[in-house]
Amino acid sequence: MNALTQPKLTLEAYLAWESEQSEKHEFHRGEVFAMVGARRVHGRVVSNLNRHFAQALDGSPCQVFTEGMKIAIGEETILYPDLFVTCDKADLATELLFRAPTLVVEVLSPTTQAYDRSQKFALYRRIAALQEYILVDPDTRRVEAFRRGADGLWDLHDQSESDTLEAASVGCRVAMAAVFAGIDPPPAEA
Repeated sequence: MNALTQPKLTLEAYLAWESEQSEKHEFHRGEVFAMVGARRVHGRVVSNLNRHFAQALDGSPCQVFTEGMKIAIGEETILYPDLFVTCDKADLATELLFRAPTLVVEVLSPTTQAYDRSQKFALYRRIAALQEYILVDPDTRRVEAFRRGADGLWDLHDQSESDTLEAASVGCRVAMAAVFAGIDPPPAEA
């Protein structure tokens, strides 16, 4: 992501500016970064996960949110995750900024994969409430869940060969066929 050419903004100035924009922009330490448009396969996976997580969480104290919602990390970072679940009462009462997601899911694309795996994950790890970070690659059908252990360290749970995506932090399980429904399978390897 490239910072837009403009003077550094405060969080308040960014929020006021962002509310007037037709496109979404993330914010980090005074700089604003334009979000790239998503591909059809990206939207399909987000939609599939949203539907299944919402059904699984119905009646629980947790709710699922998608791409248009902002997560604030301290006073210096605003991110737009593809999908997240929060069980936090303050989050469930907010209209603008969520601060305590339990689970964040990012659907990878060729242009954002490196950022989602490194810098973005490093920023998300600063959220004390976050227990799980799941990366879904619609092109390769890889699913990797990073879970915070009791020691505070993050463990990788590679679910790529499983028939089920498990979001253990919120007790949701979705069949991989349902995660990737509506998407052509990757080409067979020779």
